[in-house]
Amino acid sequence: MTNYYNNVFLNMVSTVSGPYEANGPFSKLYDKSYNDFYFGEKTFEQAESKLIDESVDVLLNKIGKTRFQIDLHISGDLMNQIASSNYAAGRLGIPYLGIYSACASSVEGLIIGANMVEHKVVNNCICTVSSHNNAAEKQFRYPVEYGGPKPRYTTFTTTGGCSAYLSREKKGIRIDSSTIGTVCDMGIKDVYNMGGVMACACGDTIYKHLMNTKREVGYYDLILSGDLGIYGKKMLVEYMKTEYNVDLKNYDDAASMIFDIDNQPVYAGGSGPACLPLVAYSYVIDRMKKGELRRVLLVATGALMNTSMVNQKLSIPSIAHAISLEVI
Repeated sequence: MTNYYNNVFLNMVSTVSGPYEANGPFSKLYDKSYNDFYFGEKTFEQAESKLIDESVDVLLNKIGKTRFQIDLHISGDLMNQIASSNYAAGRLGIPYLGIYSACASSVEGLIIGANMVEHKVVNNCICTVSSHNNAAEKQFRYPVEYGGPKPRYTTFTTTGGCSAYLSREKKGIRIDSSTIGTVCDMGIKDVYNMGGVMACACGDTIYKHLMNTKREVGYYDLILSGDLGIYGKKMLVEYMKTEYNVDLKNYDDAASMIFDIDNQPVYAGGSGPACLPLVAYSYVIDRMKKGELRRVLLVATGALMNTSMVNQKLSIPSIAHAISLEVI
């Protein structure tokens, strides 16, 4: 399903990062960073919820508005029952929609917000996502304190909170179109192989977006996937050639960019709902503002993993959503 927009603009963004991201290549572009995983809180889960608070606060300061002037807050994270978003929403007091597409939640939020702004259901909205490495590892695999070994192809969940402000005010970057993905299941049961799980969903969504909009790959100055990592990135390129005879040009993957992979213990790169927006809302938006990029397709990918289902030896489904940004 592809949607088109005439009057939706991404006016402003904000980024708050954790310690590993703060030592990565985009450290100077984040609005705020922490040098530990607690952020002054008692637990990792409470720390992640604080990331949402802070990214929204930074964004509100940038746009010069109070929370009472925001019509809707859309937020998602990786915690059970999106707990981080729910607790933050209770403190913010803004009308709230909680969402979950795992690591694809950032673009899902933008799509929901863009549709509501375009059709005048709301005048404006804030779309937020967060993820926390230690909280996610505890929930989906093993607590990091266990020190369990991991295969090289695993990805390292990013720690960060990111927010975007959407409205009909013709300022910033125009949202041109979006494509809602369909669930893909390649039969993979390995909880560490997130790149392999999500590559098919990413490829299918990119292809459907190009077909529905009747555009060539070269239409975009950059196609940026969410969090496939260095191995999933290679799988996607091969998948597009094999399945669709499409040669990806001007393509990169946020998970392969966000860390200094050669010098940080992050395995195959990043993951998590904050992975794509930490790169897109800092580095990519900065390049768009400078005129170095004019058309960008963001494709957030998510492994729809549930620990109960994985323990029942079921495979892991995946999803990908795409949104097209253009400089006005």
